[in-house]
Amino acid sequence: MNRRTLSLALATAATLVLSACGTDEAPSSAKDTIEGAEKGEGAQKESPSAEPSKAAGRPEITLPDDVENVFEGWETGDKTKDAALADLARNVDAMSDAVLRGDTESPKVAYYRQGDALVSSVKWVQAWLDEDLSYTGTIRHYQPNVVLSGDRGAGVGYCADESKAFNKSRKTGKVDRTPEEKPLVRYVVQMRKSDEGVWQVLDVQSKRGDAKCG
Repeated sequence: MNRRTLSLALATAATLVLSACGTDEAPSSAKDTIEGAEKGEGAQKESPSAEPSKAAGRPEITLPDDVENVFEGWETGDKTKDAALADLARNVDAMSDAVLRGDTESPKVAYYRQGDALVSSVKWVQAWLDEDLSYTGTIRHYQPNVVLSGDRGAGVGYCADESKAFNKSRKTGKVDRTPEEKPLVRYVVQMRKSDEGVWQVLDVQSKRGDAKCG
């Protein structure tokens, strides 16, 4: 699945993730990407420790039956890192929900994104609308690596496998099952913990086809 690219600057915490885990890359055509990944550890299939509906104050996000985000190795055993990863997973679900609904002003996205990441999310959803596209299928998120910066900052790197997700026409519902040439995307995300205790995404970079996601 291709996604439209929006370039974003890496901040300090995200740079630490890169230096800790290796190099970086970017996405491709009709719906290229606004996000980027990094390598971590753990391959077992796991979900974030707290479901969105069970986390106090978090908005509930329910994706349609034909769309799923799977998170593998998403628990590190470190309470702070796991909290950041759990909210990052909810951010991913919120973005999927916004794309599927065609909602450029999603309050769920605004709950988990601030600054450049929130601005870029509007452009990202609008790009799908401009192409009259939605999507279907499963995206696997794996190899998370978290580097904490003080009590409230974090750089997170991870990979996403989009090989089982496909573009779908909003108008006709027809699914384009043409395989993506480079389905693996590497993400590097800058996060900060809000006063309310929510780990919010401030900045995102991506690189499609990064060898470290293989």
